[in-house]
Amino acid sequence: MSEEKKKGNLWPVVLISVIILASTVVYTAVKVQTAQEAGERTHEHMPVSEKIEGIKNPKPGLSEIISQRQRWDVAYHKWIGKAAPDFTVTDLEGKVHKLSDYRGKNVMLVFWATWCAPCISEVPHIKALKTILGEDKLKILGISYVTPNNLLSQIKGFAEQYKINYSVAATPRNEMPAPFSQINGIPCSFFIDPAGNIKLATEGTLSLGEMKAIVLSESQ
Repeated sequence: MSEEKKKGNLWPVVLISVIILASTVVYTAVKVQTAQEAGERTHEHMPVSEKIEGIKNPKPGLSEIISQRQRWDVAYHKWIGKAAPDFTVTDLEGKVHKLSDYRGKNVMLVFWATWCAPCISEVPHIKALKTILGEDKLKILGISYVTPNNLLSQIKGFAEQYKINYSVAATPRNEMPAPFSQINGIPCSFFIDPAGNIKLATEGTLSLGEMKAIVLSESQ
């Protein structure tokens, strides 16, 4: 068989291989996108309720809340029970917040980003928590690290779009002390008791009921 005929016979094989490869790439892309959308829908439909799934006790202890967790895990274990390192940030409205100034009340620090779907799904729950407990019982401070994918302008636009009713600060990561500067997974929340100690740190999506129960529970 001549070389030209051999080359001619190879074209159908090459064409079929290209089609199969292209189909595989498209299928994989669609599969990933579908999985991401499904995950976002799961977070978006988390009901804003003061009840906690699996807990009937109206005033559950911290250990009971942790045992029934579904969408989050305990994080930064070695810091729990220790004094929260002090820091100062300026919120989007220009107000300066120093953590130690809130000694005597509960504090919830929420670390998030505008591109984080679980963070977005948590916003209605945090807003409801602020409304229920009020500023006197709880100070909520949302902290978003400024990065090329999370610009100050995007953070401001997000806060306006979602009508956030709690303080939001945008700051460089390197201006925060550990363990806050070490956060990788978000949403990440630190619950600080009136004495200024870290009661609990969580990584993942919290419901309104879980947030409220953690704030009102006694430190371990």
